[in-house]
Amino acid sequence: MDLTIHASFLPHDDPDASLAFYRDVLGFEVRNDVGKGKMRWITVGPPGQPGTSIVLDPPAANPGITDDERRTITEMMAKGTFAMLLLATPDLDATFERLQAGDVDVVQEPTEQPYGVRDCAVRDPAGNLIRIQEVR
Repeated sequence: MDLTIHASFLPHDDPDASLAFYRDVLGFEVRNDVGKGKMRWITVGPPGQPGTSIVLDPPAANPGITDDERRTITEMMAKGTFAMLLLATPDLDATFERLQAGDVDVVQEPTEQPYGVRDCAVRDPAGNLIRIQEVR
């Protein structure tokens, strides 16, 4: 089997704030932006990796969940417990400096983890946890 990761989905509750974070702070390319208001799907991805994307989608758009489930998702997003993304960089310190300059919500500064990686953690505007690991 020959499989690649084409797209992953992360929820958002403010498309403009999410767009500013992923495009302006992380430096991702905007590959698609459809819908309007809070009902926008924004596809972003790292430059030089056209086959890998993140789709920022509104949880309110899913017709298969109830209003109670939507509320639960919104509460979990706010706590950073609903979705997570793991990114990698060859220079964690420079990446972290750029994140701090972008006034992001820092969860953990660069740290050597007991399980053998060095990483940091921030939250995107929707509360999703973004961990960034240093590639060694």
